[in-house]
Amino acid sequence: MSVREEFDAWATDGRDKGMEERHWHTAKHALARVPVEPGETILDLGCGSGYAGRALRETKDAGRVYGLDGAPEMTRNAASYTDDPNVGYVVGDFDSLPFADDSIDHIWSMESFYYAADPEHTLEEVARVLRPGGTFYCAVNYYEENVHSHEWQEFIAVEMTRWDREQYREAFRDAGLYVAEQDNIPDREITIPAEAEFPTDDWDTRAEMVERYRELGTLLTVGVAP
Repeated sequence: MSVREEFDAWATDGRDKGMEERHWHTAKHALARVPVEPGETILDLGCGSGYAGRALRETKDAGRVYGLDGAPEMTRNAASYTDDPNVGYVVGDFDSLPFADDSIDHIWSMESFYYAADPEHTLEEVARVLRPGGTFYCAVNYYEENVHSHEWQEFIAVEMTRWDREQYREAFRDAGLYVAEQDNIPDREITIPAEAEFPTDDWDTRAEMVERYRELGTLLTVGVAP
């Protein structure tokens, strides 16, 4: 199954809003770090419902915001959630971003980068379209150190790339991006039941759930274009 088929189905079922609700726990903290100046151009790569780009417009006075997704239904849904003329959505491929060289100030990607068919080339495309000094904020919950995410591939028909922290840093550098920071953003909003309530349907022990949400959380890697 292609990315388009997989996530068109998600959008049709209304799961795009569910993704937004789950991701927002950590996304809001990462979004607050993006150094957006008023009027700058933003690309939300793998935008889903488009919540991140809209948040940057509302909180940081970003200028033009583009949301790119491989699933047409996702972009249709995203467009229906806003009437802001400075926010637009486009169906596109991570391997060939439909933007000119040095045309984007900041790129954001949450829980989508690992769906890229050729992630190294996607990073080259990111470096190509970023203006000098522009940033790429790449946030993922599916990564090697997060052992609790490894089973996700079983439930997704699209092939996913599972890198570790060092592989992300190396790939960013190989694409010509400086690695400005890399850290874990914990999810402090998921409710973790008392020890007596374990095991649950999803977790064998409370310690595993604490590790997943309070310690591992979301891996954020930030690249800067020279």
